[in-house]
Amino acid sequence: MAFLSAAAYAPMARHRPSLLRTVLKTIPVALLALVGLLSGEPLLLVAALALSAVGDAALAQDGDTAFTAGLGAFLIAHVAYAALFFREGRGIGEAAPWVLALIVALAAIMGTVLVRRAGPLALPVAAYVAAIVVMGFGAATVGGYVLVGAALFMASDAILGFDRFVLAHDSPTRTPAGFLVWVLYVAGQAMILSGFIF
Repeated sequence: MAFLSAAAYAPMARHRPSLLRTVLKTIPVALLALVGLLSGEPLLLVAALALSAVGDAALAQDGDTAFTAGLGAFLIAHVAYAALFFREGRGIGEAAPWVLALIVALAAIMGTVLVRRAGPLALPVAAYVAAIVVMGFGAATVGGYVLVGAALFMASDAILGFDRFVLAHDSPTRTPAGFLVWVLYVAGQAMILSGFIF
């Protein structure tokens, strides 16, 4: 059901806000949160997924207010993920140095490019990038599906940021970028959940 809803939303990623679009965007990760809850997974995992679903509902709307609300929900979700990963992981000393270096490099690019172009949203975007780094480091201590899922989630965030703050509004690359953001995001969340279930 989650993936069917995700597939149904994909063609609507660039449509104007509507109730149907909001529902289809919110259902996939909300269902993943429900699966986590019913499977007895850690509450931090369920909370991170549920907060992500709230963020999805907010980002299905237009305007800076909705974007800021969505950003806030996802920021808290990243913090919840980070707390969970560090609690369940093997310790930062066990993480592969090249993985940590890639996370830092991605954050440096996002921080340099996106924060500079975010205008009045510069501070929230900077806080979000910091949360991504901490979450990524936490995922690196867990490894496996969790790390793969976190990497997909981070890639989705990076593309979304460039889509919103760098690409021109009429750029022909915005439609494929929106589709890629959605696919990477849902796959990443599903992989993180799978890392705990399996």
